[in-house]
Amino acid sequence: MSEPLLAVESLTKRYPITRHWWGGVARSMTAVDAVSCHIAVGETLALVGESGSGKTTTGRCILRLIEPDEGEIRYEGRDIRQLTPRAMRALRQRMQLVFQDPWTSLNPRMRVGDIIGEGIDVHRVARGSARDARGAALLEEVGLRPEAAQRWPHEFSGGQRQRIGIARALAVDPAFVVCDEAVSALDVSVQAQIINLLRDLQRQRGLSYLFISHDLAVVRHLAHRVAVMFAGRLVEIAPTAELFAAPQHPYTRALLDAIPRGVPGQRRPPLPLATVDATAAPTDAACRYYDRCANPRRDDQCRTVRPSLPQAAVRAAACHYPLSSAPT
Repeated sequence: MSEPLLAVESLTKRYPITRHWWGGVARSMTAVDAVSCHIAVGETLALVGESGSGKTTTGRCILRLIEPDEGEIRYEGRDIRQLTPRAMRALRQRMQLVFQDPWTSLNPRMRVGDIIGEGIDVHRVARGSARDARGAALLEEVGLRPEAAQRWPHEFSGGQRQRIGIARALAVDPAFVVCDEAVSALDVSVQAQIINLLRDLQRQRGLSYLFISHDLAVVRHLAHRVAVMFAGRLVEIAPTAELFAAPQHPYTRALLDAIPRGVPGQRRPPLPLATVDATAAPTDAACRYYDRCANPRRDDQCRTVRPSLPQAAVRAAACHYPLSSAPT
């Protein structure tokens, strides 16, 4: 097996909640807890979970827009946490980000051509007329007319603005792009257009995506593999078709049960809601999903022993009693 484009091992990020009077951290919250994953060349890994699960923090730690506290991030075989600021700046040309909100991610005081050209200038990819020609070609590549370069961001719709954001990310020829809820702020019909655009760009350019989303219906049509995140931890990872056909973790099952079905009778019978026992709260070393888990085999082991997610497995669930192995 060839080395992946990106390999993340035990990525951890903590935020202080309270501090001692002398300045030290008294209590902290772990937003990303020992996350490990990898992405191959030309692959889309979707990172899904509810709001507050740590998806965006994970993506930004991978890009080092937020500095992680622990872990290793290897891009093309290099641990980018060990790079000097100068080397990291050069590497940013290969790693880009598409933001969630197309209305606030573009500078309203810059014309579209300058927004796209800013990265070209910083990384000295092209100058003068070559820069302008590159910007015009990028606009055409994302489905806009070259004349759009002379217009202002407020003159475009949300879907058009997101196309501009994608063009800006592609301006420096990256190999890896983090799409942070890139279609969640768009209408459903526009979402489909942007998803198709991302798939076409991936096929043409050989791009790798980390696609962060809470919408599993969108993920199903774009991702090759899916990693499910809950409370800062990965709880399941699997090829997309296998995960949708037979989820193994109760949280994944709950997410899939929440997807609206267009045809009556296609919905699986939902797992019953768990009864929370306040006197038997899980420890920090336990399964964080314990209080919400509806697995009929849930027991004291789940409350006291943290389930692990094998890093090398193609498909795995951090559950002592995966649903596929539970008695029917």
